[in-house]
Amino acid sequence: MSADERRAVYLNDHLAGATAGLELFRRAARAQRGTDRGAELARLRDEVQEDRDALVELMHAAGVSVRAYKVLGGWVLEKAGRLKSNGHLLTRSPLSDLVELEGMRLGVEGKGCLWRALLALDDPRLSRARLERLAARAEAQVGTLEELRLGAARAVLG
Repeated sequence: MSADERRAVYLNDHLAGATAGLELFRRAARAQRGTDRGAELARLRDEVQEDRDALVELMHAAGVSVRAYKVLGGWVLEKAGRLKSNGHLLTRSPLSDLVELEGMRLGVEGKGCLWRALLALDDPRLSRARLERLAARAEAQVGTLEELRLGAARAVLG
């Protein structure tokens, strides 16, 4: 497999993850609507949508085609992730907020890794300034999610 083929696989795998992550942010923001946490999650959801859009744009700039089956797989994966034993069949478990925040944080950390990997390539087709902004935003998102996660941990486990 050539470097270009590996890059296409890598970027499409991240796009699948971004799709799953965006669905998780949407669900969490909807579940927390009307709360301080919900407002923050809605803001992050919008940023994550922008980041996913940026990934698609960067893929096109790098000459990488979007593989629709991987995007669909990410969407399906997030839906399947909802089917877990949490002691509540039809309602949200009190643990749902904490577990979702942990999942969102892990996804954003992965996104930050993507931006930094693309920066390391020094590909002239990709805007270095844009990648640096995206990496910095991912770092800020991790900080926000960690604050929300710790608040949820205190509320649920404390």
